Amino acid sequence: MSEKKTSGIGFFERYLSLWVALCMIVGVLIGVYLPEIPTFLSQFEYASVSIPVAILIWLMIYPMMLKVDFHSIKKVGQNPKGLVVTWVTNWLIKPFTMFGISTLFFFVIFKNLIPADVAKEYLAGAVLLGAAPCTAMVFVWSHLTRGNPAYTLVQVATNDLIILVAFVPIVGILLGISDIIVPWSTLFLSVVLFVVIPLTGGWLSRVLISRNKGADYFENEFIPKFNNVTIIGLLLTLVIIFSFQGQIIVDNPINIVLIAIPLIIQTFFIFFIAYLWAKVWKLPHDVAAPAGMIGASNFFELAVAVAISLFGLQSGAAIATVVGVLVEVPVMLTLVKIANNTSGWFKN
Repeated sequence: MSEKKTSGIGFFERYLSLWVALCMIVGVLIGVYLPEIPTFLSQFEYASVSIPVAILIWLMIYPMMLKVDFHSIKKVGQNPKGLVVTWVTNWLIKPFTMFGISTLFFFVIFKNLIPADVAKEYLAGAVLLGAAPCTAMVFVWSHLTRGNPAYTLVQVATNDLIILVAFVPIVGILLGISDIIVPWSTLFLSVVLFVVIPLTGGWLSRVLISRNKGADYFENEFIPKFNNVTIIGLLLTLVIIFSFQGQIIVDNPINIVLIAIPLIIQTFFIFFIAYLWAKVWKLPHDVAAPAGMIGASNFFELAVAVAISLFGLQSGAAIATVVGVLVEVPVMLTLVKIANNTSGWFKN
């Protein structure tokens, strides 16, 4: 992976939580004082999917999929222990601890603060976050912890393939346990729309452009053209979401904090599971740090997209996934600092 591709966190990404907060304020103001705007946008729907939001979500996800190089999978056997840590943490532990921690807070600790029907929607959003490990920002977190870039690329490529087969059943089972009715056909359609299509588009773009103009052009000139597209698409999506949720948030502002608490606890918990497991297995720090980061971070673009598809723009599930975006960067930067300060635990 080129040095340019693994450059540090950019201006937009570094202050992502600030932009999300500003978008929340703008969206809420629109929803409260200009309700005709979300009313107008609600007309553009097909099969309960908002067309403007779907377009914005594709703008978010496609640039990330450009970074996935499936040729890296041939290196999967070079460090199998590190990948075992990643796969087990991401798919056999993370979704279920997210479900457990969120259930504890939303239905027990916050029982008197959140109505049961709203708690179910928040839980659904949390589950969607927990079942979608990071696929893009992990490149940034890996670089900031001086992670092995080749290993990180293998992580991302294999996780994208696992999402195709594991995301739907995990989400369906956990939501079913919670007595949250989910149309499986809509869940499958969401994965096709927001994973399969952009992933295929990214792969085809990589193959065709690399063949015609060379891999160096694709990595160092084509991909950077989309650097800010994902963030802009995300922020515009958040304005729309919050405009639909404006009055609800004004009436219950504390709920944003209540949602954030279990999400933050889950993030730290999952990081230390993977990170300390890697230490026990005597893996080098440049493998251990990315292993912890990819589990702790979320593919929040996918979670937001599926929450909107399944439950709608006005749902608590959509808000819960957006809160995941709000807390992502400051929490992950804290974990980056922890990983860098504990690098001496590992033998490189």
